[in-house]
Amino acid sequence: MKGFRAFLIRGNVVDLAVGIVIGAAFTAVVTAFVAAFLTPLVGAVTGKSDLAARSYNLGTKAHPVLLKWGGFVSALVTFVIVAAVIYFLVVLPVNRLMARFKTEPEPKLPTKTCEHCLSSIPKAAHKCAFCTADLVA
Repeated sequence: MKGFRAFLIRGNVVDLAVGIVIGAAFTAVVTAFVAAFLTPLVGAVTGKSDLAARSYNLGTKAHPVLLKWGGFVSALVTFVIVAAVIYFLVVLPVNRLMARFKTEPEPKLPTKTCEHCLSSIPKAAHKCAFCTADLVA
């Protein structure tokens, strides 16, 4: 069990799983956006409602263009809910667990103060990360 716990605590497994779940939820948002907005607009420009079947004409007085935005909003709300659940039920507990089992302290790097913006930066830096000023050696 210790080996399995160490495998899970490394973080790579959790990061990959979260990425796959969020990617799948975002794919649904993009698919709904294309179906709700882009496909009807392309159909209105080309004069065909279904580009694959090339059926009836869109964008005329007889057949107005309908933007079905409800599916997009539903997919967007679903994405936000999935992202929130993943964050609060997976990411936060794993981060707490990893911080709890962390054995080595953070290395303290020597720093210096930027003469332009007075920010604390690494001593070996040649350019300030905050104000992007070139530093005198």
